[in-house]
Amino acid sequence: MLITEYRLDLVIQALRAILPLAHPADTTLRYFFQENRIGSNERALVAETVFGVLRHRMLLEHACTANDGQATPRRMALAHMVRFGGYNLREIEPVLKRDEKEWLATVKGVKAEDLPLSVQAELPDWLVEKMRASYSDADILAIGRAMQQGAPLDIRVNTLLAKREEVLEQLHAKKIEATITPYSPLGIRLKDKIPLNKDALFTEGKVEVQDEGSQLLGLLLAPKRNDMVVDFCAGAGGKTLMLSAQMNSQGRLYAMDVSEKRLANLKPRLKRSGASNIQPMLIAHENDLKVKRLAGKIDRVLVDAPCSGLGTLRRNPDLKFRQSPGSIEELTQKQAAILASASRLLKKGGRLVYATCSILPEENQHIVEAFLAAHPDFVLKPAGEVLQQQKIELEMGDYLELRPQLHATDGFFAAVLERV
Repeated sequence: MLITEYRLDLVIQALRAILPLAHPADTTLRYFFQENRIGSNERALVAETVFGVLRHRMLLEHACTANDGQATPRRMALAHMVRFGGYNLREIEPVLKRDEKEWLATVKGVKAEDLPLSVQAELPDWLVEKMRASYSDADILAIGRAMQQGAPLDIRVNTLLAKREEVLEQLHAKKIEATITPYSPLGIRLKDKIPLNKDALFTEGKVEVQDEGSQLLGLLLAPKRNDMVVDFCAGAGGKTLMLSAQMNSQGRLYAMDVSEKRLANLKPRLKRSGASNIQPMLIAHENDLKVKRLAGKIDRVLVDAPCSGLGTLRRNPDLKFRQSPGSIEELTQKQAAILASASRLLKKGGRLVYATCSILPEENQHIVEAFLAAHPDFVLKPAGEVLQQQKIELEMGDYLELRPQLHATDGFFAAVLERV
């Protein structure tokens, strides 16, 4: 796309609004687009550049501040365009000011391998230090590089209304490139991001957007038709809808959350899905009386715990700059409290899946190990065995640990716990 003064100015304005990171980048960008009515080409350029800058922010800042320069939104935008955006200097020369051409030539020449690990991996120093407790430098670099790539668009077929083969055929008939996901028997991966919310498959409830890793959490829980099931941190209900389809819309499924707004977002999805066994339930906190009333009565509990989201950096690259060691510590206290409370719902022989979209052991293994030490009536069921029982070809040990560079999914963790 031709870079004009107007287009460059739009990118700079968007970066100026987003780079302080006072709010999630996608929210700020949505407001920016509401305030600036611009064409679809310009929207695509702005979104691509903003998220590109966030993905490669550390290298770009290094390139902009070398030789006493400043990492202004203008310089960050131009540096991204020549370094990662596929533009050559000749294409953007018409919009350059004096000296910018010489400076951009040096940006192109920066050798990433000569820079510190945190810059190469595009992960803040504090995060690299935390990861070093469990990962080698080579693994940190591999994870960091995989997180710098955009994520594919995965959808889950709603088995209440459609079969995967039918959906795949319909997509191919519309000339949309799509393949089945390698692990989830319910997933389809689209090659390009399409405006799915306008497609009949979506409006008729036959598909939902859901990362393959997230789909595997429901398959680990494996609820049966007439079970009593709780999705403890249901949010807008993506996993709730999947669990309902697994139950063939029978039994009873409680979608609990502390956010009224998130549960309200479940309503239109629920209507589309054809599911009739879901009961949304607003709770004040994890020890709400509504939770206590169900103690010891539930067959299956999913705890998709509030977490740092550091496994989703392909989609939300700003998260690594919006989290801190302090926020991680707060989250781990919340995670431990939620897991302890949710576990009381289970009847003997019941199953609980504790999951996060984090890659940090302190939000994952450490929470589960501390819980098991304090709750001798629970045992860990190896995730690898449960996947095998579900006929899913995926080598795992005690825990489900998904990584973008190995599995082409977001970074997920899950532990399967059973009450004995």
